[in-house]
Amino acid sequence: MSTVTGAGPAAAPGGAVRAVELAIGGMTCASCAARVEKKLSKLEGVTATVNFATGTARVSFPAALPATELISVVEQAGYTAALPPPPDGVLARGAGEADGAGEAAALRQRLLVSLALAIPVVALAMIPSLQFRNWQWASLALASPVAVWGAWPFHRAALINARHGAATMDTLVSVGVTAAYLWSVYALFFGDAGQAGAHMSAAWLASGSGTEAIYLDVAAGVTALILLGRFLEARAKRRAGAALRALLSLGAQDAAVLRDGREARVPVSQLAVGEEFVVRPGEKIATDGVVVQGNSAVDTSMLTGEPVPAEVGPGDGVTGGCVNAGGRLVVRATAVGAATQLAQMTRLVTEAQAGKAPVQRLADRISAVFVPAVIAVAAGTLIAWLAAGQGAGAAFTAAVAVLIVACPCAMGLATPTALLVGTGRGAQLGIVIKGPEVLESTRAVDTIVLDKTGTVTTGRMSLADVAAAPGVDPGELLRLAAAVEDASEHPVGAAIVAGAASRLRDAPGGGTLPAVESFASAQGLGVRGVAGGHAVVLGRRDWLESQGALPVPADLAARAAGAEAAGQTVVFAAWDGAVRGVLVVADTIRPTSAQAVRRLGAMGLRPVLLTGDNEAAARSVAAAVGISEVIAGVLPAGKVEAIRRLQQAGRVVAMAGDGVNDAAALAQADLGLAMGTGTDAAIEASDLTLVRGDLLAVPDAIALSRRTLTTIKGNLFWAFGYNTAAIPLAALGFLNPLIAAAAMAFSSVFVVTNSLRLRRIRPAAPERG
Repeated sequence: MSTVTGAGPAAAPGGAVRAVELAIGGMTCASCAARVEKKLSKLEGVTATVNFATGTARVSFPAALPATELISVVEQAGYTAALPPPPDGVLARGAGEADGAGEAAALRQRLLVSLALAIPVVALAMIPSLQFRNWQWASLALASPVAVWGAWPFHRAALINARHGAATMDTLVSVGVTAAYLWSVYALFFGDAGQAGAHMSAAWLASGSGTEAIYLDVAAGVTALILLGRFLEARAKRRAGAALRALLSLGAQDAAVLRDGREARVPVSQLAVGEEFVVRPGEKIATDGVVVQGNSAVDTSMLTGEPVPAEVGPGDGVTGGCVNAGGRLVVRATAVGAATQLAQMTRLVTEAQAGKAPVQRLADRISAVFVPAVIAVAAGTLIAWLAAGQGAGAAFTAAVAVLIVACPCAMGLATPTALLVGTGRGAQLGIVIKGPEVLESTRAVDTIVLDKTGTVTTGRMSLADVAAAPGVDPGELLRLAAAVEDASEHPVGAAIVAGAASRLRDAPGGGTLPAVESFASAQGLGVRGVAGGHAVVLGRRDWLESQGALPVPADLAARAAGAEAAGQTVVFAAWDGAVRGVLVVADTIRPTSAQAVRRLGAMGLRPVLLTGDNEAAARSVAAAVGISEVIAGVLPAGKVEAIRRLQQAGRVVAMAGDGVNDAAALAQADLGLAMGTGTDAAIEASDLTLVRGDLLAVPDAIALSRRTLTTIKGNLFWAFGYNTAAIPLAALGFLNPLIAAAAMAFSSVFVVTNSLRLRRIRPAAPERG
């Protein structure tokens, strides 16, 4: 079993609290998990959540309490526990895969041997024509290794639990198999079943009147079937965790670090923040960093699900684990080890998988008392059949069927397997679900509040429009404006330069800009300089007029007024004393925002645009993406109040945002979704983190969460329904123990297989415009 570190120290009444994730060994069913959880939670100040599917326990405990005490309590309960690895082993979760594979191999070997011996025993019992003289003694020879060695894991667990005064699913299996085997031995040696020439007929219902009946087929067949169910369950659970294992495998193993002007290839664990490393085409980026040299396309699909590579250059951030698909890059490390985005995603996913959704609590409470109740029902069944004069054989058959069919595993697996698959698939799609309780929130949400800048829009200024005065070449306008703005550090100027480079790329002379002399900047007003032999002035209209520029032509004034009414930024350009054109700069709407808003509406969510920007700009963006409700001009505190007002109006509110100013509102919302391209504060305050910067990730995340919750409820319905129907049938004699064992195994495998369907979820593809 593998372990990962949990949350760090946190303040709490009475002192600091630590949290760890322990690997728990020896659990075989949901009642085992409930028992470990109960034992740990009895310690003062300790809160534990034990997950049967992942074999882990998330434990919060006082800092003054030694972690070894937790292990001791688990061991006293009859199980094993292991402490987490050191902090630099945050991605070591895959280290336990070898152990899991070894356990699966041992289970497979036990299963194959048991099946080989049990099949002829069952065939002899069920097909009278195969029953040769003294066949029953051959059955005893074949069934004995199965009932003793094959079922030993169940017997051993039952004995350990008995020593601790507990009963689990293993107790049911062990008691059923042992009873069937010992009854058969008694009937063979001391009853009528051992006589030469004795025959048995196939019995699908409870039958038999005395010591002429043997149940070796039950002892061997039930053992083999339950081992088969355990093996299929283990293999399915490994498949369920495949998404997380794939996520863990994304990280690079080493890096080409630049030290003293030379490259030195070192393990990633030795890479330090601030060091520069080389990433060649086709290589994985070793850790999170900023490009300092080179241009390339980076394939981020492994982390974000986005199929289109992202173009990066000097100053752009890159994420560890992504593949450099283009040119050579030199990157400066900004985060290493547990601080990287990949490590943080892994931590959040594993924490979510180790948790429990509120809907699981009912199943846990039932599982905790289920086994003793089943044993009582089985005993009552035996007494009732004997009292009714139906014969010891029939009474025994019905009682054993009750023990065998009443497996609580399906209930224990219902929630954690769906969480395991759902959160793992989400991680592959760039959706990190922080906790299982988030799933409940997505079901009730009816309003989605979208922050404008950085969520609906890219959050980056771009050149939206260029209008030249009559007789002025638009290319010349762009070239001179960009030349002067290139000397400026203002975001508006940077947008003009980038836009000019893109638009002039195919023009005569390309994007080459003339040299600039006498550059000067007037804070908040504009810039000026001499370029291409012209005295160029760019900035606000009133400032240009104060610099001696002639009045703005009517057509340019109209274009500028329209842009300003839409909330866009207008830059006037003049040279040689005349206004030559208008450049419009605006925040760019994400290409998929309108499609995302339509999908949210189709899901029954009412979209609201929330922004600190002015009303005109907000209305323009809202109209472009199809949002009718707008809340504009609000400060960060006003965003919180806006969310609160919606909640007071009876709405259940989700919010998507990316900035520091969104953090408080994300925390106030019933469901917070942070765009992964945003700030750490926003991500920390959210319930769901969307690594993809695409707004389509919002409906994808809500759809995934709702599908996962639906799967959990479907699993629980099946598990409860199965036991509700099967136990009375078995008690009334309508189930042979062999049929009961097959049904029990199928129920667990069905629940896990149903959860695996979540792996088929695909993100919405952007519409082609």
